[in-house]
Amino acid sequence: MQALDMTPDEALAAMVSPEGSQNPYPFYEEIRRHGNLVEVRPGMLVAVGYEECLKVLREPRLRVQDAAAYDRTFPGWRRHSSLRSFANSMLYTNPPGHIPMRRMVGEAFTARRIEALRGTVGRMVDELLERFADLGSGGEPVDFMHEFAFRLPVAVISDMLGVPEKDQVWFREVAADVMIALEGITDDEGLAPANTATDQLSAYFAPIIAERRRNPGDDVIGTLVRIHAEDSDRFNEEELIGNLVLLLTAGFDTTTHLLGHGLLQSLRRPELGDRLRLEPELAAGYVEEALRFEPPVQATTRWAAADVDLMGHKVEAGTKVLVILAAGNRDPRRYARPHVFDPDRVDVRPLSFAGGVHICVGAPLARLEAQIALPRVLTRFPALALAGTPTYRPRWLARGNDRLPVTTG
Repeated sequence: MQALDMTPDEALAAMVSPEGSQNPYPFYEEIRRHGNLVEVRPGMLVAVGYEECLKVLREPRLRVQDAAAYDRTFPGWRRHSSLRSFANSMLYTNPPGHIPMRRMVGEAFTARRIEALRGTVGRMVDELLERFADLGSGGEPVDFMHEFAFRLPVAVISDMLGVPEKDQVWFREVAADVMIALEGITDDEGLAPANTATDQLSAYFAPIIAERRRNPGDDVIGTLVRIHAEDSDRFNEEELIGNLVLLLTAGFDTTTHLLGHGLLQSLRRPELGDRLRLEPELAAGYVEEALRFEPPVQATTRWAAADVDLMGHKVEAGTKVLVILAAGNRDPRRYARPHVFDPDRVDVRPLSFAGGVHICVGAPLARLEAQIALPRVLTRFPALALAGTPTYRPRWLARGNDRLPVTTG
């Protein structure tokens, strides 16, 4: 990549601009020119190196922005229901409070439960592909994002939560608005759609929780309600709903864009699609490379709760550390030719699901869905081709295509 000759602060501003939301990678490289852990301004560091990102994620004194941190940095945050909801979830909770929430959700997302979904995911994929075939039967372009990539994860998480199929389209629309709250927006107008969507989801889950209390089930909501009944001291009602909102929104959004990113690579390089059709064993490596090359979540943040010596950098308490996962995934010290998509890479360990105590609990489910779906899409439509220019939604943090038009052949 050609150097743009920017200061780290200039590159940081550019990557969150409209231009950066469409292609942030040149701006990450501008920061990397100044180092792998860079002070962009007093009180703020940016990590772009693989080892540096990993160290930040695993350092217990570097903590997520919880309610106490919000009180210091954004005193009016409590008037926004979307921020309150995430603050009541394990996403924005630090140990020791994070631990019981994590265990609670872990009991609902066991490896055995996720593996048992393999057949269900395969059936859902095939059903969606039949519908996709009908939509494209006349040669008209079909938007892969809207008609498949959004629908599959919502169907899967809805099945796990035990909510009706009729609500899935509504879930998809509402969940997308809730995710706005993760973009670092602090103005009332920007957060309004997220607040409305959060209120709607909270109102939706409340009667379902009440029903599960009367008639327990073995779905995720039933499991969480049972755990809450057995030990209500571990988490309160608001935390139960906050984690349900998190599971629905984050689980759906990241998988959706993993599917989009993965398919786009095979459409741009048809030889990769051919290999996925003929070599089913390639799927696992292909998905890991898709996660490395284009992570659905580009970055996360940590705050220093105490002074930390971070790989030779003296980090004072109160310092914000921006961990650019997507930049760490393309660190040339960790991966040769990092800007090339190569499903044959060995020892691919993407940072895309974060790390440390906050590593994403839904990562195995996202991997399972993508490993099943991508080969089946390409096998069902061997002549699948781009039918226009893919577009990206105007967000930097949760990066993904909003349109991916294709023809089925």
